[in-house]
Amino acid sequence: MRTTTVVLSVFLIAFLGGAALTTASPQVSADERLLQEAKLLIFDKKWDAALDKLQELVSSYPKSPHNGQALFYKGECLGSLKGRERDAVQAYKDYIRLPDANASLVEESEGSIIDLAYALYEKGDKAAVRDIEERLSRSNKAVQFYAAYKLSLVPDKAVASKAVPILKRYIETEKEQELVDRARIALMRISPESLKSAEERRSSSETTRALHIRIWKKGQREAQVSINIPWALADLALGAMSDEDKAAIRKKGYDINRILDDLARGKERIIKIDDGESIIEIWIE
Repeated sequence: MRTTTVVLSVFLIAFLGGAALTTASPQVSADERLLQEAKLLIFDKKWDAALDKLQELVSSYPKSPHNGQALFYKGECLGSLKGRERDAVQAYKDYIRLPDANASLVEESEGSIIDLAYALYEKGDKAAVRDIEERLSRSNKAVQFYAAYKLSLVPDKAVASKAVPILKRYIETEKEQELVDRARIALMRISPESLKSAEERRSSSETTRALHIRIWKKGQREAQVSINIPWALADLALGAMSDEDKAAIRKKGYDINRILDDLARGKERIIKIDDGESIIEIWIE
């Protein structure tokens, strides 16, 4: 029985909002009701029954605005049925080509295609790996990275090596440490030599970047305080601050750790702080 809070929450968010209306409100259209019923069946992992509902929706209501979603969920069902991987891949591809496809569902579809293609490759369909290779050129960085990571698992080094440029770029430029670590593992599988050169370039980049801090008194043109230090030393400078100093700064509404993290991740190009008397500017270049 699904009695946990998590399962109930997922159920309520994903399905109950729509499904409850299908039984309690006459305003819900028949085509929408079919989609909600299919979702409930998918939630219960009743793939064949869900497929029947989706097919009924498309056949009975060819102009329904819900047919796009039905195509996505068709891929979900087929991908969970043994021997239907190729049909699932095609369903996802058809959904992605829709002009009004939802961006989040497109990303999910791309990820599912990668997983299904790799599963087919493991079963002996060597041509299936092309679907992974194609996603190396996607504009969506998450899809691009996942394709490169999955390709690194392919035993054929000639095929896996196509992921090297993307993995190297992540190691050299990515700010998210978890992604960098995953890229390192993937690149190590393919080419330890490429990993070494990528690490050297990342180290060089971090050394040359600098943290700049300028502090002006309001009404004055020249900075009272001007600090420039290599970014690689920024953590050391931060570590040298006492907890009491950091706490005092936080009381004024500023968190040094968060500020540096936002700058490092590229969330902010320059941070300005106005404390009423002075203006503080912090940036990296």
